[in-house]
Amino acid sequence: MLSARSLFQEILDNDDAYRLFCSIAASGETQGGWENARIAALVPESQRSLAPKIARHGADEDKHGRIFQALLKKRGLEPCEVPEDTDYTMLLERHGIGLAHARLQADTPLSEQDVITYLAHSRVTEQRASEQMRMLLRYFGDHPDLGRAVRMISDDEDNHLAYCHEELLRLARAGHGRAIHRTLHTCVRAELAVYRDVSLAVMARMGEVLGWSRARGRLLAAGIHAAYRYERVLGWRRMVSLAPPERRDPLGGPATTAPEFA
Repeated sequence: MLSARSLFQEILDNDDAYRLFCSIAASGETQGGWENARIAALVPESQRSLAPKIARHGADEDKHGRIFQALLKKRGLEPCEVPEDTDYTMLLERHGIGLAHARLQADTPLSEQDVITYLAHSRVTEQRASEQMRMLLRYFGDHPDLGRAVRMISDDEDNHLAYCHEELLRLARAGHGRAIHRTLHTCVRAELAVYRDVSLAVMARMGEVLGWSRARGRLLAAGIHAAYRYERVLGWRRMVSLAPPERRDPLGGPATTAPEFA
């Protein structure tokens, strides 16, 4: 039976597929850690109270990268090169979404609009991350190798999403509502297309590694395209709405450390 659970199990059971999956995940998380650390360093004076929370966000992402690297090491595997067409973070940047690396590499302080751009970008991408990790938590939360890692990362991603809601609502009350609305909608339109393209690229490469038939590959691609069409029509709304989160001040404390994987 073709299901998300069976697909992930198939990836988990194959060293080459697992290596690719963890390498892609580790690369994206590590990249997010660097980006957040730079944003924390460049926050404008008017938003300096955000700096510790942004730094915590970055520390969490960096921790996730180390967790995926540790999962590879535990299995005796080395990270592989991440194909460009599977690099979700960099493809979003190429579409003009979020803060460009060239901007973050400079030492010029960010503007309040830059902070809104960062938070709106995070609001959309953390929704995606939270949903993906909840799916893995449902399937593999009790797995002897993956379970602890999945539980920790899923909890962190839920914190990150709650933080984005909280801070964007604060900025909306301060008079930035129109800019936030505009930035969220620009971001989500690009994210839906990038996520579709990355999903197709990842599934194509997994199909090569796992020896899937052409018929199976076409069926999976059709499912990805159908999900994209749904999100374009209806699903996008969940990624731009704002509501007070149940978790209050979710990034107000220090980051937790990555667990050891014996």
